[in-house]
This record gives sequence, C-alpha cells and structure tokens, in this order.
Amino acid sequence: MPKSKSIFSKFSTWRHKNIPQKDFVLLLSFVIGLLAGIITLTLKNLTFSIHAFLETGIIFTDYNLYFILPVLGLLFVYLFKKYVFWREIKPSIPSFIKRSIPTLLYSLLRQKGLISYRLIYHPLIMAPLTVGFGGSVGLLGPAITSGSSLSSNLGSLLRVDKKTRTLLIACATAGAMASMFKSPIAAVIFAIEVFSLDLTFASLLPLLIASISSVLTSYFFLGDELLFSFDVTEKFQLQDTFFYIVLGVGTGFASMYFTKIYFGIYALFDKVKTKFLRLIIGGLAIGVMLYFIPPLYGEGLSFITNLLDEHSLQAIGKTPFDDYTHNIWVVIALLLGISIFKTIAMTTTFAAGGVGGVIIPTMVMGSTLGNVIAKVINNIGLGFHVSEANFTLLGMAGLIAGVIHAPLTAIFLIAEITGGYELFVPLMITVAMSYLITKNLLEHNIYTQELAKRGDLITYDKDKTTLLLMKLDRIIEKNFVSVTPEMKLKEILNEAVAKSNRNIYPVVDDENKFLGIILLNDLRKIMFDQKLYDKITARDLLENAPAMIFYKKDTMEQIMNKFETSGAWNLPVIFEGKYYGFVSKSKLLTVYRRQLINNKI
Repeated sequence: MPKSKSIFSKFSTWRHKNIPQKDFVLLLSFVIGLLAGIITLTLKNLTFSIHAFLETGIIFTDYNLYFILPVLGLLFVYLFKKYVFWREIKPSIPSFIKRSIPTLLYSLLRQKGLISYRLIYHPLIMAPLTVGFGGSVGLLGPAITSGSSLSSNLGSLLRVDKKTRTLLIACATAGAMASMFKSPIAAVIFAIEVFSLDLTFASLLPLLIASISSVLTSYFFLGDELLFSFDVTEKFQLQDTFFYIVLGVGTGFASMYFTKIYFGIYALFDKVKTKFLRLIIGGLAIGVMLYFIPPLYGEGLSFITNLLDEHSLQAIGKTPFDDYTHNIWVVIALLLGISIFKTIAMTTTFAAGGVGGVIIPTMVMGSTLGNVIAKVINNIGLGFHVSEANFTLLGMAGLIAGVIHAPLTAIFLIAEITGGYELFVPLMITVAMSYLITKNLLEHNIYTQELAKRGDLITYDKDKTTLLLMKLDRIIEKNFVSVTPEMKLKEILNEAVAKSNRNIYPVVDDENKFLGIILLNDLRKIMFDQKLYDKITARDLLENAPAMIFYKKDTMEQIMNKFETSGAWNLPVIFEGKYYGFVSKSKLLTVYRRQLINNKI
C-alpha cells in the first residue's frame, strides 16, 4: 500500500507540473464516465443473470415461488452484510440516512466528499440479489453509489481538492444515469438538479464528457436500441391540453402519496428492533403482494414496455382476477392497484434491508397512473379519446418531477429513452403542474427531506450553503469569566472585571447551570460606590440573555437568525443545560466571510 501511495504521489507531482488543472479535470471526467458506464452495465448483467437463472433453473411457473423469492433475496443480502461485509460501511453516516443519494449529499456537505471504498463493490453484490430475487426496487441508485465511491476514492488518490471531488461525484452520477437509460442530456441535468451545482462552463463540460463516455460504453456493449421502443403515432393536439393538466394534477398528488408512504413505512419498520425480524416481515409482505400483483416483481421495465405497446393484460399478468379482465373497469382497477402498491412494495423492500434505487419504481408507478387516467378518459362514455401510450409516458415524467423535484430531468429523460421528442409540449404541461403542486405542498423531495430536517442540505441558496459548511466549534469562545449568583460586588470587580477584557460575565450556579448575564455597562454605574461592595450580589445584577444558542441543536442558520432578531453582539452557548461558552457576532461574520472565500461561492 505505501508503494502504491508513493506512485500516486509521484504522479500527482508530475501532473501538477505538466498538465493544467482544467485539462486534468476533463481527463478525469472521461475516465469516471467510462468506469461509471462499466459499473452500471455490470449491475444490469448480474441482475439479469440472477433473474434468468431463477426463471429457467427453478420451476418458476409455480405460482407460490413468488412468495418465497423476495425472502430468499433479502436473506442473502442480510447474510452478506452480517458475515461478509461485517464492518460498518461508514460509521460517520447518521442512521437517519436511508438511501444512496442522501448519503452522497451528506458526504459532500459534512465529509468533504470522502466516501468509503467499500461502497464501490457493496452495491454490485447486494443490489442484484435484491432486484434479481424480486425486490421491487431499481438499479440506478446502487449504480450511482458505486460510481460515486469510485470517483471519490480516485480523486483522493490523485489528491484533488474538495471542489473537484464534488464535481467528479456529479460526473459519476451523470455517467451512471446516461449508461442506465442511454440519456446523456437528462443525465447531465439530473446531476445539476440533484447536487445543486452552478451551471457554469467549468462544471458543465466535465459533466458532458462523463455522460458521453458513459453512454458510448453502453452503446458499445448493448447496441443502439432504446430502453423503450416507441413511436409517437398521436401527436400533440390543442384540445387535449385540459387532460394533460388533469394528468399533471393527478401525478402531483400521487407524488405526495409516494413520498408520504415512503417515510411512513420506514417509520413503521424502525419500530421493529432486529434487522432479521424486519427481513422476515418485509419479505413475507412483498411475497403476498407479488402473489396478487405479479408485476411488482423486480424493476418493472418490461411492465412499462407492455403498457406502451398497449398490451394491458400482458402487463398485468396472471392474477386471481383473470376471469374478470374482460371488463375494462376491472383492468383499470388492477392497474390502479399496481400503481398504489408499487410504492408500498418498493419501500418495504428498502426497509427490510434490500438495496436499490427509487427512480425506476417511480417510473413504473407513473406509467401505470398515466395509463389508468387515459383509460378512464376513453371509457367514461363522453366521446373523448386520448393516446394511452402517450399518457403512459407523460405519467412517468409527472411522477419523476413530483417525487424528486427535478422537472427538467423528467422532461428530457422521458424524451430521450423513448425518442418521443414530439411530446415536448405535453411533457412540459404535465411536469409543470406536477412540480407546482408538490413543490408548494412538500418543500423537499424524497432525497432531501431527511437532510433538510437536520440542517444538512446543500441548496442553490449560497448564503444557506455557506452557513451549513460552517462549524459551531470554530466560533465558540470560552475565555469569558463566569461568576456565581451569591458573589458580592467586590468579588465580581476583583475576580471578573479586573481579570477579563470582556464586557459580559455569565452567571452560573455550582453545577455550571446558566442563570443569566451581567453587563459591564451596568457595573460601571456602581463600581466606584464602596458602600455597595458587600450589599449587592451577582443575583441582584443578572439579567436574561437576549437569546441562547443550544449546542448540537441549533443550526448555523438559526444562530444567525438569533443574532439578527435579538440585536445582540454576544450570545451564550448552552450544552445539555450547562454553560458552554459564548459566540460573538463579529467572529461569526468573520468565519462566514472566510468560508465564502474558501469555497468560492
């Protein structure tokens, strides 16, 4: 290991002398994109191989196997985590972070973009086991995690700075998405929207290069076939605008349902004490859902294909309700059930210990909802007709925009993966309505809600981001002289005023509990009246602080607001009910300015 470090050290010295930083970043982005593409293809092939083995090597036609396969997949993941990957992946990642994208966002903010190298290969094993055995999740999240970990560790070996490492992680994200869907433009936009990157030439060009190199890798191994083979036969018509608005509203409220169910099921599973019990409960629940709703098995891309080809019965598959599917309203009810239960099956898979992503399940739910709305419009008997295939696509875009709050990603992703560029106007209408509803009712998306609650979210607001990057420990001052409540004026003058250059004195009891403050301005009025030296105590002089800062509870943004609203220049810091120090407004602003400069925000 030391030898390899020496090699990288020598290379780093050589490249600083011979390769300009800008050119080096472009070269790295190409390599990252290539590697992200290979990782994504590896994930897809491993998952397909497991699925094919189960389909041909086992009596897959036996209906009851749907019940047991998810349990087996989750059990294998559990055993790998416990006995093979027994060491913690990243002890400093808080337990409240559940999925891959939030992990990356937290790492960029709190850990300088440093990601455990174990996350390179963990997803490559556990995601195929989860999805291949029927877990109702996608593969994009694991591909992004693996690629981002690889880019982070490569950046560390090559000694790049935090800003470059952040850009490389975004390049890996774009590369994974470009390779997964063959959608290079949407991949670049996704990285910008998710990581809140500034849209400058310096960041855009590396993302483009990574996306291109990754999608070329996909074309090289898989050919030029699109993810969904689709031809737009019914183009945009002005009279259908109202129905696109209806679809946008429907996907907007469905996005809220998706998000609420996601966090609600996690909250339920968090009450289960042991991981193994979660596995059993989750696996059996998924099995039951698969028994009644077979399309919930795995990612569900073939399900979307059948809907686009208008083969609804083939998409639904064999169910206990086959005798009634000649009735279109039964078909609509079954499709609506798939749309409702896809979120439940996905989150149950995650909460039971499975590894996967959110985007593809979102697409499955959205496509189903769009198809259902189109079928309702066409069969209510009012003479209306819309394209069910088009609404299937638009539903995917609407739900993606609502769930992850990425409207541009939704538009370009659906257009690219289907070649349906003629649907741009309907896509824009549906996506705009969905995004408008969810953004106003849910401030944060499914990726950022956990982080935002705890003040760990990078945003486009540079003031907020700068405050997030600041650490309270750097600005706490502990050289204030404290006094006890029974201390007399003479003692205060001798022990505090004479020995301190501060104009505030915290008053604390014998257990260091904060009681209030004494101001030097108040002491000046009486400090030369010797008759009061033994009559007045600190308790007589103390007053409440204008506000208090609570250590490890208040965010830097809250601290700044407390200074603004109170008008104070010094505020006490309280930790577990005890006096801990002071924060001065001048030092806070000095550190804030330095943080702005260091991060070039």
